[in-house]
Amino acid sequence: MAQPFFKVDKLKTAFSTDKGEVVSVEEVSFALEKGETLGIVGESGCGKSVTSLSIMRLLGKHGYIKEGSIQLNGIDIPKQTEADMRHIRGNEISMIFQEPMTSLNPVFTIGNQLIESIRLHTDMNAKAAREYAIEMLKKVKIPRSEEIIDQYPHELSGGMRQRVMIAMALSCQPNLLIADEPTTALDVTIQAQILQLMKDLREDSKTAIILITHDLGVIAEMADKVLVMYAGQVVEEADVFTLFDDPKHPYTKGLMQSIPHLESDKHERLYSIPGTVPTLQNMPKGCRFHTRCPLAMEKCLEEKPQLDSLAGKEAHKVRCWLYEDQLYSEAALELEVRA
Repeated sequence: MAQPFFKVDKLKTAFSTDKGEVVSVEEVSFALEKGETLGIVGESGCGKSVTSLSIMRLLGKHGYIKEGSIQLNGIDIPKQTEADMRHIRGNEISMIFQEPMTSLNPVFTIGNQLIESIRLHTDMNAKAAREYAIEMLKKVKIPRSEEIIDQYPHELSGGMRQRVMIAMALSCQPNLLIADEPTTALDVTIQAQILQLMKDLREDSKTAIILITHDLGVIAEMADKVLVMYAGQVVEEADVFTLFDDPKHPYTKGLMQSIPHLESDKHERLYSIPGTVPTLQNMPKGCRFHTRCPLAMEKCLEEKPQLDSLAGKEAHKVRCWLYEDQLYSEAALELEVRA
């Protein structure tokens, strides 16, 4: 059987702190083919961004991949030298970071930064790189590209800066694009344009996309399959249609119920999951969601559930004792999370 184009297997990422080692991401696995989009969703602090930074090997001096493998076209990312990674970043994998204002250097023009990236990964001279940079700005629908290229980040709107980041990420035609909250803080019109740019990229060049977001509407619009993360672990995995039609994990159901609907009563209070995501230093025993789960059983408080496929649905995986404990009634499996 052919290996997938990109595969993460049992990724475990940790950070060194003054109080010892802290595990931020644990047992994250998924596979991706060219042209596919994987959505990773969850609250802030669930491990989404750390997963993406692990793939890019941009964890800083205190972070490291403790266990697991990340395979890109047969290349094991954790085993590569830093020199190898400088070639892989940009050429093979590119990333659109969450906040373009902090990702772009404020003291250099847009052109300086885009041209530097292009020349670093290609053999173009300065003139050719500038012409290519203008072409990339036009590709992401930036008007007056010949003038914009000589402007500074603070002179551009948030949507324009995000387009520049996309142009930079796409300039070397990567096989995998990681987009970390690419539409955060943008108005809905600009959001739609950014998402359409990413769709066009996927269709034109078969680039695989990992889309990290807390916005389930963006997931529904863009993703082929979805990982739901909670407290550093994947709690549910399914294709996008299955996840929205038949969510299983109580956390996923809670996220779904927190979405406003057009037919909802305007006086009805939106559902919110009680409590907060536990801190890395104080993870609960047993199931990590049991402190916030209305369906938690005694077993959930003591034993860690595994991420397993549902009966007859190999592609739909859930980390929850409700679907593994034979003593729990079938009727209970259909319970919806209530406020």
